[in-house]
Amino acid sequence: MKGFLFFNLLLVLLTGCSSSDDNLNNNPNLVNINFGFNINLDLPQYNQLNFPGNQIAIYNEGIGIKGVVIYNINNDLFLAYELSDPNHAPNDCSAMEMNGIEATCSCEGNVYNIISGEQVKGNGEYAMKPYRVEKRGNTITISN
Repeated sequence: MKGFLFFNLLLVLLTGCSSSDDNLNNNPNLVNINFGFNINLDLPQYNQLNFPGNQIAIYNEGIGIKGVVIYNINNDLFLAYELSDPNHAPNDCSAMEMNGIEATCSCEGNVYNIISGEQVKGNGEYAMKPYRVEKRGNTITISN
């Protein structure tokens, strides 16, 4: 009986897994660019990221497509998302503006929650593009 259960569990795991990640976050509007950016939390311009619940938007060239928003969950966990609206190709007005925990696109009025990345208003099928965030001491590294 144990062998039968083990075999069935193994069969479910093998058939449920995919060797391809082609369907994960395949957004045709946002290309995958390689970048890495370090934030020193001791610098005054990043001071608000030292407190949970705060966010900062960085619109520098070379950091994401149109910029990145970083959100402090609890001083150990940080989130980062692309600031180009994921539901249309990047253009002059696709850089989203921050309003609290929401990012808004001025092109179409799409609104996204920066904690979950999900769209809360507007039309589209894609959520915000997440980036990797790693904290070591007082340095946060955002990369793709």
